[in-house]
Amino acid sequence: MNQPSLDITAPRGAIARFLDAVERVGNKLPDPAVLFLGLMLVVWVVSALLANVSFAEIDPRSGDPIQIRNLLAGASFTTFMADMVRTFVTFAPLGVVLVAMLGLGVAEHTGFINAALRAVLSITPKMLLTPMLIAVGIFSHVAVDAGYVLVIPLGAVIFYAAGRHPLAGIAAAFAGVSGGFSATIIPSSLDPLLAGLTQEAANLIDPSVVVNPLNNYYFTTASTVLVVLVGWFLTDRILEPRLRGTPVDGDASDMPSMETLTAPERRGLWLAVLAMIAVAVAVAATAMGAGSAWRAPADAPSGAGELLVATAPLMQSIVPLIFILFLVPGIVYGYASGTVKSHRDIIAGMSKAMGGMGYYIVMAFFAAQFIYAFGQSNLGALLAIKGANGLQALGLPTGVTLVGIVLLSGAVNLLVGSASAKWALIGAIMVPMLMQLGISPDLTQAAYRVGDSSTNIITPLLPYFPLIVVFCQRYVKSSGIGTLLALMLPFSIALLVTWSAFLLAFWALGLPLGVGASYVYPAG
Repeated sequence: MNQPSLDITAPRGAIARFLDAVERVGNKLPDPAVLFLGLMLVVWVVSALLANVSFAEIDPRSGDPIQIRNLLAGASFTTFMADMVRTFVTFAPLGVVLVAMLGLGVAEHTGFINAALRAVLSITPKMLLTPMLIAVGIFSHVAVDAGYVLVIPLGAVIFYAAGRHPLAGIAAAFAGVSGGFSATIIPSSLDPLLAGLTQEAANLIDPSVVVNPLNNYYFTTASTVLVVLVGWFLTDRILEPRLRGTPVDGDASDMPSMETLTAPERRGLWLAVLAMIAVAVAVAATAMGAGSAWRAPADAPSGAGELLVATAPLMQSIVPLIFILFLVPGIVYGYASGTVKSHRDIIAGMSKAMGGMGYYIVMAFFAAQFIYAFGQSNLGALLAIKGANGLQALGLPTGVTLVGIVLLSGAVNLLVGSASAKWALIGAIMVPMLMQLGISPDLTQAAYRVGDSSTNIITPLLPYFPLIVVFCQRYVKSSGIGTLLALMLPFSIALLVTWSAFLLAFWALGLPLGVGASYVYPAG
């Protein structure tokens, strides 16, 4: 199998030297599994030290002063031990990753993914690969977290097969999937989720406020173009020149190639694509009817009868559907092209995919325990509320306040991974506070989304961060946390700056934020 040649000589400019330093320091951190274990122990000790301290900050979830829970107390510790297995097996990213990888493993093992990418790359201009990949990452938001396990590894495959550095493909895809989390053309389940929390916060002082689920839609749609352009420039002009000094030393037999498709491969590809389309059409046909079982049930708390809400079986089945959408064409391609002789080859593909996930499973165990402990301690809630109250006390002009919300959200994101959990904490304070300053809930939510998205890609506490490190190690064995941080830090800084400026421009020009949205309160 021919491999693309990668230039490993390049001048080291100031930015490249700085990122090299970030990588060296970051890679001196302990293994991610040990890092999560160490952080969990720190949380235990700090929770014990602060458990008897009285805080004036009010917890918006209960209305009472926030209280740190001592995780070393007898009842808390025994509960932690009793829940350890459940905490691990119910860790959301674990099931998402493993189920999706079963189908992807078959599609990759039989050669379907390789053949499909070679066909796409043969007609796609090389210069457009980066924006195409970032855009696909952004579009993947409609499939909830599927982009992490589908688009990001394919980004590496696409770039490597095109003769470009695979880590640049991972970075570009990660920037689209996670850095551009709040940039979207197709509404996702996140929109009604955040809008619902915003309305609850606004109703604390004005029960008449109604927040439309698409209240940021115009802004987030326009942001898609911004994220693609910023990611495109950074990937091609900053990241790839730096990566020319990083040799690819992964398993050569496991790398994609750009060889011309053979006749059996073309036949298998056509049949596999038809099979994939047939599965998609079948799902679409059964989802269209008003009484479809894919729609949210009539007794759902919100969005009854809708397809694209969190309570809809369709949205809850995204990962199983991805499993089927790759398993079926993978099998069809294998038999049609001759790469599969019996069902044992299919099982071998699944086993190979699971074998490669061993390291991630270990990291997921410790990550799950840390996240559970951090949430139970209330330390994250305390930090978020203190930050929001501090911003309120500053009494800054509107434009500066918006930037403050962006920076606060980005900082809290480094400690609390869930977008809804962060907004439940910050929003309950910031939305009512800023309403009293004449700033609408819609604008406050938009500022939160910018900060939350921009720092997703540099927090090792993101549940999928260890998985992406594993993807990097497939191509560059020495990859670690520092490697990924150095890859993504330019994206995070650039998005914070340009996206904040973009929001301020929207506000200054009075461009509509979304459906039924306003910039001021009360709406004029």
